[in-house]
Order: sequence, then C-alpha cells, then structure tokens
Amino acid sequence: MKLIYTHENRLLVELAKSRLEVAGIKTRLKNEYAQGATGELAPNQVWPELWLERDRDLERAQQVLAEAESEQKNWLCTACGEDNGAAFDFCWQCGESRPISD
Repeated sequence: MKLIYTHENRLLVELAKSRLEVAGIKTRLKNEYAQGATGELAPNQVWPELWLERDRDLERAQQVLAEAESEQKNWLCTACGEDNGAAFDFCWQCGESRPISD
C-alpha cells in the first residue's frame, strides 16, 4: 500500500477518496478517528490519510488528483477585484456573486 494523500481537513481527504473510487482506484482511509490523540502526538501525525490498495495504481491516482486540482480555478470579483478561491460562490470581500462565465 502507498500513501497517496493526506490533509488536516477530513472532507478534502474524503473528496480525494471519492474521486479515486469513481476512477476505479481502490483506496483505504487511515487515521479516520485519530484526531482525539492530538496533543499526545504531533498534529500532522493524526491527519486522515488516504492509501492506495494496489501500488500499481499510483501513477493513475496521481494523475486523477492532479486533474481534479487543476479544474479548481480562482476567480476575480467583478465588483471589487478580489481574488477568490474556487470554492467560493460569493466574493468573501464584498459578497458579490461569482460570474456565471467562471
């Protein structure tokens, strides 16, 4: 088994797991409930981890995750010019809606 992805935000790890499974790549989630050990262990040691069940899937899994990351593009607010992350539908600075063209 090979570690393919880890992050402090469990939702992002779950999203990566979902994307890989849709692509037919089997994964296993570890440290799913380890955050209770924070303080006893270093914070990054209790982050959820996504592991590939088959080592031969590593290259394809890296490609799937890289494609997913490249699809997420920041956008500029037309009202105030603020750079907003891809996850935002409204400008965090002024509240303007994300342009439909993005």
